[in-house]
Amino acid sequence: MELDNNVSVDFHSIDGEVTPQHYAFLITEADFDAVYGRLTDQAIDTFANPACTEPGFNRNDGGRGTYFRDPDGHILEVITRPYGAE
Repeated sequence: MELDNNVSVDFHSIDGEVTPQHYAFLITEADFDAVYGRLTDQAIDTFANPACTEPGFNRNDGGRGTYFRDPDGHILEVITRPYGAE
């Protein structure tokens, strides 16, 4: 699957259970507004921390970020500034 900025996500099917993973995506502030809005509209829980214990979003590294779980239990993260950017 092709994403913005020439990024691709490849999927690999396996037999058996997959251990939940963490996937982070660096996006623009405008994209964050759109993603966060869609998550909120669909009543998907969002979290400010990777342990998924603090609701909402964070303002780490001078930007914004949020974590949410996909249907398979993977933790997805969208951030607007790279780690350590501030």
